[in-house]
Amino acid sequence: MADKLGVGVIGCGNISKAYFSLAPLFRGIKMRACADINLDAAKARAKEFKLRAETVDELLKDDEIDIIVNLTIPAVHYEVSKAVLDAGKHVYSEKPFVLSIEEGLDLKKRAEKKGLRIGSAPDTFLGGAHQLVRELIDSGKLGKITSGTCHVMGHGMEHWHPNPDFFFQPGAGPVLDIGPYYVTNLIQLIGPVKQVAAFATTPAKERTISSQPRAGEKIPVNTPTTIHALLEFANGAVITLNTSWDVWSHGHAPMELYGEAGTVFVPDPNFFGGEVRFTDSAKPVKKLPKWNHPFGVPNEMHGQGMMANYRTAGLADMAIAIAEGRPHRCSMELALHAVDVMTGILRSGESGKYVAMQTSCERPAALGVKDAKALLAKKK
Repeated sequence: MADKLGVGVIGCGNISKAYFSLAPLFRGIKMRACADINLDAAKARAKEFKLRAETVDELLKDDEIDIIVNLTIPAVHYEVSKAVLDAGKHVYSEKPFVLSIEEGLDLKKRAEKKGLRIGSAPDTFLGGAHQLVRELIDSGKLGKITSGTCHVMGHGMEHWHPNPDFFFQPGAGPVLDIGPYYVTNLIQLIGPVKQVAAFATTPAKERTISSQPRAGEKIPVNTPTTIHALLEFANGAVITLNTSWDVWSHGHAPMELYGEAGTVFVPDPNFFGGEVRFTDSAKPVKKLPKWNHPFGVPNEMHGQGMMANYRTAGLADMAIAIAEGRPHRCSMELALHAVDVMTGILRSGESGKYVAMQTSCERPAALGVKDAKALLAKKK
């Protein structure tokens, strides 16, 4: 097998820049081409990153492409990933992987038939901060995790995104758009979810864009924008998950997990780094010493400071796992179970009933310091 697998990207919107700019950090992958239904967008990204701009059909037939990254809007994730698999190529999708269990199981069947891999974002749970929490939990220092809280609340994407329409349509909303970061991290830390219950509301039926170039334009809201959920995990833990795009400000921590022997304060799962704090029984809260994890090292400007951003780590891990014949961490099973949880939350919000999960999964392998370093390209 080649030292590096050729990677193509379908979808050249905002998120594509992160993939193209960060891919050189990792070994095992080589960005070669990009495509978009808007060929001008593909040509612009190709020029920016010295790639080939191709039509979607050309990319699917390109013999130099082994893996295609699906960066299209959520509503077409399934159709695009299906086309990639049917073309005989591995696929790695942005979140959410699909919008229904049926779609995910169909993709799984197609992949297994051809011996192909499916991977999916988010890969932020591979970040140094979240892997430090994983090590803390796995070490037994917190005892069994029994409960916790998660809060991801703001006032929507219409204030910064140039085209925020799809965020407020079925397939998006705060649960399916931001929820994957939180739900996936909970699964990798605690394990699979057994059942969920939720309340969901849509306070505003339309939003006014305040970002350029469409400031002042009104867009419809056709999916719940405030959802309060309860997740019961297979290990017995009960976690509260509050998601909203109707909140201007709040004082809640992104994630807190309560164990039999202590509490851990987890930084925002939307990012790779951050400060981890914990308590040892009744002792005062303390900040953990810095962990020498490469995916926790700040490497990119964000606002007024630096942050750690290692997007494409999951893609690189999948490519290397293919070569090594081992499971990859951002797996189809993990992504599908997260979709099961999130769509279950939305169904519960609609019906007012508990919703049992249809799927389960194993926790992905931890990514310690040594394994993380092994994903990085050697510095020249």
